[in-house]
Amino acid sequence: MEQNTQISNKVKRLDLLNDLALQGGGADKLKKHKASGRLTARERIEILVDPGSFVETDRFVTHRCTEFEMQKNKPLGDGVITGYGRINGKLIFVYSQDFTVIGGSMSKTQANKICKIMDLALKNGAPIIGINDSGGARIQEGIESLAGYAELFTRNVMASGAVPQITAIMGPCAGGAVYSPSLTDFVFMVKNSSYMFVTGPEVIKTVTHEDVTKEDLGGASAHAQKSGVAHFACEDDKQTMLYIRELLNFLPSNNLDDAPILPNHDPIDRPVPKIESIIPDNPKKPYNMLEVIQEVVDEHYFLEVHKAWAANIIVGFARLNGRAVGLVANQPQVLAGCLDIDASRKAARFIRFCDSFNIPIVTFVDVPGFLPGTDQEWKGIITHGAKMIYAYAEASVPKVTVITRKAYGGAYIVMGSKLLRSDVNLAYPTAEIAVMGAEGAVNIIFREQINKASDPQQERAKLIQEYENKFSNPYVSAELGLSDEVIEPAMTRKRLIESLEMLKNKRDIMPPKKHGNIPL
Repeated sequence: MEQNTQISNKVKRLDLLNDLALQGGGADKLKKHKASGRLTARERIEILVDPGSFVETDRFVTHRCTEFEMQKNKPLGDGVITGYGRINGKLIFVYSQDFTVIGGSMSKTQANKICKIMDLALKNGAPIIGINDSGGARIQEGIESLAGYAELFTRNVMASGAVPQITAIMGPCAGGAVYSPSLTDFVFMVKNSSYMFVTGPEVIKTVTHEDVTKEDLGGASAHAQKSGVAHFACEDDKQTMLYIRELLNFLPSNNLDDAPILPNHDPIDRPVPKIESIIPDNPKKPYNMLEVIQEVVDEHYFLEVHKAWAANIIVGFARLNGRAVGLVANQPQVLAGCLDIDASRKAARFIRFCDSFNIPIVTFVDVPGFLPGTDQEWKGIITHGAKMIYAYAEASVPKVTVITRKAYGGAYIVMGSKLLRSDVNLAYPTAEIAVMGAEGAVNIIFREQINKASDPQQERAKLIQEYENKFSNPYVSAELGLSDEVIEPAMTRKRLIESLEMLKNKRDIMPPKKHGNIPL
């Protein structure tokens, strides 16, 4: 009886400590936090993972700082909730910073908790999801908190390309704290409640005399539209968690797994004749490439990534016969589909992610060239454009390219061309594959002939028509084997699925080396 009493007392103590840990920063701080329209750190995890699947680790860990009387304030868990759970049955590891506990600030102890979870994720080949809501480094700990950040960064790099890493910015993220998210694969932000910047508005005003708000400087819209730091900008906390769940449906758990396959109820041989009406007869008229993509993919569903940034190129995930694929496509509605610095960066990073995690790449091409201008040249379009060349040529996953209309010059090469190790290249009858457009080519090749003609304008028009008849079609490329097949647009879905099925056991051997030197 006495022994049972002792056990009962110990269980009561455990219950008491659990209750204390679950209170976070206390009722008042939790109430204030929720009044701002944000979910608590634990509520975010509850929405993120499958019901009942979350197992918390290190709930009772406390910091060891004694400076500035910090020994009097030692909350359980030290401002971050760590553990593992499942998303649609898939094992994941997660940490969620709690802003109600010392502002979610990063201490060495908090960093140790997060690092432990990251190490477990790597050992088990499972995705890492970080939910950031922190005031930054814990100033009372000085350099120790900075050392904690450095350990996180190192693990981010070690995990890169081994397991998917996803970060949700759910509140402030400033200074050194921004670098861990930027080292991960996908960054989610919440409109009007999260922000990221290296230096805040006050410092900027002091140094450069610019007046800027936190939202304009580093809010979700700024990073989703202007900088490209954020891949997704969500309306609220709940939507952010649900979007992460949806994204994970397209990703394998690690770099040794294949792209996930889900049951498919969309017929493989479903014709897509609508594409013929989407692409205009006039090659200078824009159209929405998203409509082409949605016609082709399973259930017409496409999860676009980086939707608001560099909109002249489209990247995202879909399924073909149930298999997850990454899509890259020029968008003729924006800058005529030209490639520029931001589009090159956006596509190259996405291609490398897909290649890291065995996700086949499907490319839709309608590109007139690189965007001209001194601004682009002086900011390094040569180097940034080379990133796409590097990414496509390096990628060893199945690669299938469809040329819908224009494919001119260097931009043709960059967009998954045959000689960048693309496996299957298809072209529509509307495809125009050439060094440049007919008008520019004629003006260069026949300049003297046009100037000597009795009617230069008529002569130019005649030569342009002749050039178009000869080169503004896919058959020269097909004759050279640079296009594998010219297909009817209505057959696109069927031919893509057949090509990917043929390539499912593809193996590409790279030269032995430590790593390449991508033009950064």
